[in-house]
Amino acid sequence: MYKKSTLSNKLRVISNELKDRESVAIGIWVGVGGRFEDDAMKGAAHFLEHILFRGSLKYSCNEIKGMIEGVGGTLNAFTGEEQTCYYAKVPSKHFETTMDILCDMVFFPLIQKNDLERERSIILEEIKMYNDLPQYHVLELLDALVWPEHPLGKSLAGSKETVGNMSQAGLRRFHRKYYAPDNVVVSVCGNFSHEAVADSLDHKLGNFRDQPKEEFESFKGTQKKARSKFFFKQTEQMHLAMGFPSLRADHPDIYAQTVLNIMLGGNMSSRLFDELREKRGLAYSIYSTTKTFDDTGMFMIKAGVDNKKLLDAVGLILKVLSKIRRGTISDKEFVRAREYFLGQFLLGLEDTMEHMMWIGESMIERNRIRTLGEVIYRTNALTPEDIRRVANNILKEKHLSLAVVGPLEASQEKALSGFVHGKADIA
Repeated sequence: MYKKSTLSNKLRVISNELKDRESVAIGIWVGVGGRFEDDAMKGAAHFLEHILFRGSLKYSCNEIKGMIEGVGGTLNAFTGEEQTCYYAKVPSKHFETTMDILCDMVFFPLIQKNDLERERSIILEEIKMYNDLPQYHVLELLDALVWPEHPLGKSLAGSKETVGNMSQAGLRRFHRKYYAPDNVVVSVCGNFSHEAVADSLDHKLGNFRDQPKEEFESFKGTQKKARSKFFFKQTEQMHLAMGFPSLRADHPDIYAQTVLNIMLGGNMSSRLFDELREKRGLAYSIYSTTKTFDDTGMFMIKAGVDNKKLLDAVGLILKVLSKIRRGTISDKEFVRAREYFLGQFLLGLEDTMEHMMWIGESMIERNRIRTLGEVIYRTNALTPEDIRRVANNILKEKHLSLAVVGPLEASQEKALSGFVHGKADIA
């Protein structure tokens, strides 16, 4: 199903040819993100992602955007903690031009001073926007609680100070260090030829040499007691985020954690959605999700609640977590969550963009593809007891971190501290 090639300079190409599709999705994945940065360069990976759209040796900023969007395509990028991805989706007949544009902007960027200053202003406004939006600010507070004094606990976008001090020379050094072929994966899905892609990349990038790979700082911290952070902000709604240290990306129990997440807050049939929203009307938005990295992870619950119902909501969330640790999981609930995961996974693979993301992320993370058969086999091998066991391992009271942004009163802060640190009854 998948084809893989490794060029002479160690750049990896992974593809899935779907000849019955009218589109092609391309992703260029670079194995660098926020956790590779020291304090002085915090935000460099994100800054570089922005400025690469400003122009390359062969294409101007307007040409990069216009030549892809002008044929009905889409173009974008994102920066994570461990990868940066530049991607596009176009009608298949425009595949070769789009691949050339992406490669040129990623490997041959200009990074000019005037572009640096324009992008600096944009990113500073982006940082202000996230700080102004409590639903985003609360997530940064939670990261700092779960990964204190570590790059994972610091903003991907950097700070006003680090972005303000970012230099042309510093960004060029960062690019040379991490944007090397042996640290890059190109993933493609749709109507194209794998061999033609490999030949084109070899011709375009053949003179690039591999470099010694830079490693990130591993997270070695352990959490021995619950943590909390409250930020006063005059808002119409309280925003809370609750997190627990969880599994690394390749942990044997990662599929059990995925099904647990669906049971707790992954859809409208989940326990948290049913208890907090449907039965009691305590929240409009309530969900759970996970973050997984090479060496660590986080299980997270996020909600927006009425200012006067904050304590009720936190208490009920903790009750739901306690119940899934101590209670039973019915076969019906288990099968529904398991089939939801498999169904969503299969539906996602029908889209060339989602399929490209799946194989590209898998290759840049672990240098192998988890096949559809492997995912189905490992998911179907789970039992309800596996879910409860993983819940007990992850959702421990002493590992809880709670962040809240909103107009908290002193009595609410005192009560929340009691909940979190075991000094009050949550029943």
